[in-house]
Amino acid sequence: MATAAILPVKRFEAAKQRLGEALGVKTRAALAAAMFGDVLAQLRQARSLEMIVVVSGEPAVRELAKDAGAILIDDAADKGQSHAALAGLTRAAAMGYHRAMLVPGDCPLIDPAEIDGLAGAALDLDVVIVPDRHGTGTNALVLDPAGPFEPQFGPGSRERHVEQADRKGLSCLVETVASLELDIDTGDDLGTLVAVLEAGRGRAPRTRGVLSQIGRSRTVAA
Repeated sequence: MATAAILPVKRFEAAKQRLGEALGVKTRAALAAAMFGDVLAQLRQARSLEMIVVVSGEPAVRELAKDAGAILIDDAADKGQSHAALAGLTRAAAMGYHRAMLVPGDCPLIDPAEIDGLAGAALDLDVVIVPDRHGTGTNALVLDPAGPFEPQFGPGSRERHVEQADRKGLSCLVETVASLELDIDTGDDLGTLVAVLEAGRGRAPRTRGVLSQIGRSRTVAA
């Protein structure tokens, strides 16, 4: 079944505010842009995805989305991830897609092969919920864009999503996907990402580059 990926992206300068104690505004914006670029590049390599829809009010996203052949929905209101996700689902449904995958822009370790596996696991289900590494949040959803299920992201979203599926009588699977477990919200998340990238090469090159610059800047400042 042809699947559309939907990628909601917050304005870069407003993103990752929980990293404020560790990073300045410009550095957070650069990190958010790099992570988005890495996620977009990996989604393009997933064979199960026929189309990518980017929902964002961030001006810098336009050229990146255009170069990737993605459809861009301008999210001028910037009312949050769930609102942007609904806009993407509406577009995917209008284009005739019966399956959509909501993916965050801050999971730079995302792996195309695992995306393909997730798409395959969702074929006979109404909704698949991919939890974060803590098991409480949701880092991806696979669903019918025209169906009754509505994304409700934020703290505790995994439980809300499971309860919604049960309430609406939808077949549901909670599926752990290793490369989607780590989203970057806190200093602890950032430290874990740095450790993973230092342990292996070739992953998240844009994000790796920004983190390397941050490390060099701190070394010079010290």
